[in-house]
Amino acid sequence: MRPLTTEETQTLFEKLDKYIGDNVKLLVDRPDGSYCFRNHLDRVYYVREDIMKRATNFGRENLLTLGTRLGKFSKKGKFRLHITALAYLAPYAKFKVWVKPNTEQSFLYGNHVAKAGLGRMTENTPKYQGVVVYNMNDVPLGFGATAFSTEECRALDPTRIVVFHQADLGEYLRDEESMT
Repeated sequence: MRPLTTEETQTLFEKLDKYIGDNVKLLVDRPDGSYCFRNHLDRVYYVREDIMKRATNFGRENLLTLGTRLGKFSKKGKFRLHITALAYLAPYAKFKVWVKPNTEQSFLYGNHVAKAGLGRMTENTPKYQGVVVYNMNDVPLGFGATAFSTEECRALDPTRIVVFHQADLGEYLRDEESMT
């Protein structure tokens, strides 16, 4: 478990900024303690600093995981968010999308959201913006990227894709064996 390099930190913050904007500061300096990001086997973990200091007593080969996994770096250095980051992204999300009940299950199976299944969308959402997807009861289901801006969505055909799927809560069941 090691601290992130400057390039890794910049890549991580750019990805988080896409979803929560300037609220990234709130992830690090929280009222319940100080948190940090750590890299272990190209996976980024979000962990409280006092727990991280206690983990230094264990060797890297003996440590499987620590804290909450936010995502991982690809071989090319790009960062991909994991569904476990949803609990930390949802409260601070700048842009949100709510899906209708009949589209909720489809999204949880890994499908994109069509305009017919869109319940509502945050005003002034730009094109290709990272969004947190909610059901109509304000329960976060996952996250994705918008295919069109809010204004463009109003004039779209109901079969057009509005939100590209990136991750959802159904991944816990679909990828159960490979979650580590």
